[in-house]
Formats: sequence, C-alpha cells, structure tokens
Amino acid sequence: MLRIAICDDEEFYREKLQSLVQNYLLNHDLAGNFSLFSSGEEFLGQCENQVKYDIVFMDITMDALSGIQTALRMRSFHSDTFLVLVTAFFDYVLEGYKVNALRYLLKDTLDASLPECMDAILRKMQTAQVTFPFTDGERKLYTDNLLYIESQKHKSLFHYMGTAREILRLYRKLDSIEEALSGYGFLRIHKSYLVNMKHILRISGYTAFLDTGEELPIPRLKFQSVKEAFTAYKGAF
Repeated sequence: MLRIAICDDEEFYREKLQSLVQNYLLNHDLAGNFSLFSSGEEFLGQCENQVKYDIVFMDITMDALSGIQTALRMRSFHSDTFLVLVTAFFDYVLEGYKVNALRYLLKDTLDASLPECMDAILRKMQTAQVTFPFTDGERKLYTDNLLYIESQKHKSLFHYMGTAREILRLYRKLDSIEEALSGYGFLRIHKSYLVNMKHILRISGYTAFLDTGEELPIPRLKFQSVKEAFTAYKGAF
C-alpha cells in the first residue's frame, strides 16, 4: 500500500488530487493510504514524527511556509520520497530543482497530467510483481501490496491489499514461499508468519505492529534477530 500525502491550502485541490490518484490506483490494482494537509506546518508536524510517505503532492504557493520551504525541510529527513510540485502558476518551475521534484503539475491540467506523473513514479519505484498458482487460479501480485503470509495447517494464506483486502490460498510450505520472495523485503518473524517489512511500523514487546493495525507475535528466542533484521532494513531506506 502506497503512503501518499497531499499538501495544499485549497480544499478543492486536495480533494481533486486525492480523487485522481485514487482512480489511477484503482485502475492499476494498487491501494493507497492518503493523508491530507492544509499547510506546510501541519505536514511537517507529521513528517518530522517519523511518518514517511512514498509520494508527496505539494502546493508551492501556500501562506506562511511555502511548498518549497516545506519540501526542503522534508528532504532533510526523507530524501527518497517522490515529490510532485503542484501550482496554478508556471513561474515556479525552476524551484523544483532545489527539492529534487519528480514532476511539476499545473492545477488547470491535472486531469491530463496526473496519469503520466503516476506512471513515471511507478517506473522509478520498480514496483515488483510475483506470480503464484493459488487455489482459485494463477495471480500476479504486487509485492508492495502483499502484507504477510500466514502458515495454517497445509495451506499458506496470502494477506493481500489490492483495491480491497483479500486472502489468497496456496498449498505450499512457508519455507518455499520465503525462498521465492527472497530479495523483496520479507522477514520470517515466526514459524507461521512471513511479513513484508514495508508494512511493519515498529517492533517491540515481542510483537510486530503493522500499518494495518494488526499485531503479529514474535517468539522470545527469535526476537533479537528479527529486530536486528528490521533495523537494518529501515537503515537501508
């Protein structure tokens, strides 16, 4: 699931951008978690509290703290976030170079320019796909949308978030699935759970806390190695 922030002091454009991006994601079998902000100050209050976004749409001309000032602050602690600058004026296009913006979108052409912008972001993300022969047929899944795999008796349950939450069933051992997903950022936190580290918010108290609100157990003997692996993963991004 993509974490997306929209920061604009005009409610109309916050809602318009969210609607356009949601429709794009729906058409590409992707899901997004949206956060809307009406000022740079409000956005930074979340961002500086370790909330990291995959994509940020930032209005340039806002009162008090401008979009460029806000983006410069954001870049100081989240250098790899994909930033898209949005404005009603063409005069600020060169400002985007200061904050490493991927695209510069004019507000009066959002309907036409947003799809290409999202195409470019997904290409740069190199969104990976994997294919498995599930009980109801072969499916190709985006690894980013795969929350975790749970071993249950003779089946493995894939907890997947596309346009909606679903559980896909596969008759294969979790060891084999772990091998197939090697290199995609999955961590075996328990003999019965293989978790996508992208969706782990934190690990503490022998528990993995996911961005879905779920809590998965970590055995006491495995806790230190799991925590070290997750810490190393976070440090790489």
